[in-house]
Amino acid sequence: MLMVKLLQNFLNWVRGIKSPVTDAEKTLLSPDGTIKLKITLRQGHISYSVMRGDAILIRDSKLGIKVKDLPPITDHLSVVRTTEKSVNETWETVWGEERLIVNAYNEITLYLSETSKSERLFTLRFRAFNDGIAFRYELPPQPAFSRIEIEDELTEFNVDLNANSWSIPAYQPDRYEYNYEKKPVYELEKSVHTPLTIILPNKYHLSIHEAALYNYGEMTIKLDEWKALKSDITPLSDGIKARVELPFNTPWRLVMIANSPIGLIKNHIMLNLNDPPTEDYSWVRPIKFLGIWWAMYVGEWTWASGPRHGATTQHAIEYIDACSRLGVQGLLLEGWNGGWDGDWLQNGKTTDFIHPMPDCDLPGIAEYARAKGIDIVGHHETVGFIDNYEAQLEASYKYYADLGIRYIKPGYAGSMMSIQGKREYHHSQLGVLHYQKSLELAAKYHICLDVHEPIKGTGIERTFPNLLTREGARGQEYEGGALSPSHACILPFTRLLSGAMDYTPGIFDITNTTKRLSSTLARQLAYFVTIPSGMQMAADRPHFYEEVNPGAYKFIRDVPVNWEHSVPILGSIGEYYVIARKERNGDNWFIGGVTNEEAHKVRIPLDFLDDSSTYTAEIYRDSETAHFRDNPLDIHIETTEVTKNNYIDVWMAPGGGFAIAIKKHTQGQ
Repeated sequence: MLMVKLLQNFLNWVRGIKSPVTDAEKTLLSPDGTIKLKITLRQGHISYSVMRGDAILIRDSKLGIKVKDLPPITDHLSVVRTTEKSVNETWETVWGEERLIVNAYNEITLYLSETSKSERLFTLRFRAFNDGIAFRYELPPQPAFSRIEIEDELTEFNVDLNANSWSIPAYQPDRYEYNYEKKPVYELEKSVHTPLTIILPNKYHLSIHEAALYNYGEMTIKLDEWKALKSDITPLSDGIKARVELPFNTPWRLVMIANSPIGLIKNHIMLNLNDPPTEDYSWVRPIKFLGIWWAMYVGEWTWASGPRHGATTQHAIEYIDACSRLGVQGLLLEGWNGGWDGDWLQNGKTTDFIHPMPDCDLPGIAEYARAKGIDIVGHHETVGFIDNYEAQLEASYKYYADLGIRYIKPGYAGSMMSIQGKREYHHSQLGVLHYQKSLELAAKYHICLDVHEPIKGTGIERTFPNLLTREGARGQEYEGGALSPSHACILPFTRLLSGAMDYTPGIFDITNTTKRLSSTLARQLAYFVTIPSGMQMAADRPHFYEEVNPGAYKFIRDVPVNWEHSVPILGSIGEYYVIARKERNGDNWFIGGVTNEEAHKVRIPLDFLDDSSTYTAEIYRDSETAHFRDNPLDIHIETTEVTKNNYIDVWMAPGGGFAIAIKKHTQGQ
């Protein structure tokens, strides 16, 4: 009642303003003054535009929200007041690609009221960073109501239609698991997922995305009837985009801005738009793990029960011993529970997440792993049957926690989710709420997650660091014909802008006819650097590491999964990508590079190394005759001494790549 009274007093004060401000213009500059965000209120309509220097990035673009059974909140607006502030801080990540992240921005907040009879209140908060802009809608409680149904969000991103874009389609059965397409913006006739990466004719690079997605449908992007890019919020099954209690803030709408593709890689705005954690997450530990997994993909074992069942006690013990020998911290068990027999995609309504199959002694396996110092990564394949999963959610997490299992890989295969008896998109408000519920429950039990068929990354791992990675794009399970070498050269500039990815690297059995890879062996090592993940899987079977090519495996043993600092070096979308990363809590650096179907020779400057130190560079590269089709296994391994004044020339074969471990000399070396 007090809130309603205060709001009524505020409205009475607004009514007392003789001339509501229905025409206004505000300019917000980035801290370095290069980006100019202009907010315009003209005859009660609100819009924004963005420039960098004299270059137009986003032309005048509409803003607003359409509410069910009420006029849209976009007309008859007046500015009641504005506030401004500046922030310049540095914060430390629990894990990730950077230990320290700078958060510097200027902010302006516009408090708006309608001049029409409804007199609803509406707030827009804008932030300008040196490498992008962001804004969100904030809806306070209203005197007449405290709950609304959002039918549409009217946000536009009015970029040059002749710009090139890289996108994957939305509202498709395989969610985000499609090959990226390059096409002009004017051809984006159907909705596409974000991050939507765009190169403007003036050569500026943009990526449109969102941050801090909670209790709302995910934002996709489509061309509206006026040929402007417009937000398209994933609907619920009845067509409503979101039902929310007031006060409510939408996710941040985010535009990353760079002069080059590599500039996008350095962007941390998404994380900065999320809140710091409110709990102690010092228990979170990124890990590298093996899996009883790839053997099923190539047909040696099965997820289902029977004579070739993979997740048996015997196999688990053998793999745990291999983890110890190979220096890997964890083991994934897929197919340990009931539900995999027959058509498993239809079994999700009865899958049991607490009782193992008869030939899988999970308590005994967990005890053996604990004695060996190895973590078990549990697996929950829900097939999208959320009602069944949530009925067992707390009990299944407690079951794992009681066994000392601290990592889970949940899966949500299937074209839709079954929630509250309805068929919903994975990325609808109800889907988002489920993913968040499972993440927060995992934190309660000190469990870390690797989510497959996930909701896309929007930086919430800053607030909930136990979200160590997710899938959310085509990974190596699509090898065997559905992936081209260019795919891994597109991901850093698209999908990976939204956070870590479980790509399942490290396949050495490249020529297996069941899953023939479009990759060289050296490229498989590169993925451990080019595609970061807080849970990084060495995905092949142990004997390929120990017996077939132990020399190449040494890089997988050495490469960390948690980073102090990352330095993107070279890159062109879909062509090639090279990045260097420094290990957290250490002095060594690791470099990875990948190319598309064409060979590339790259020169790597080492000026990121310490001034007066000497290093040994261990180089794992394609041989001169390597080729992803004809000669994928031919790898050359060499060492050389380097300092920051040196550079390294590396040739990448078609479909190839390279990995380099640069190890600092200690005193006496």
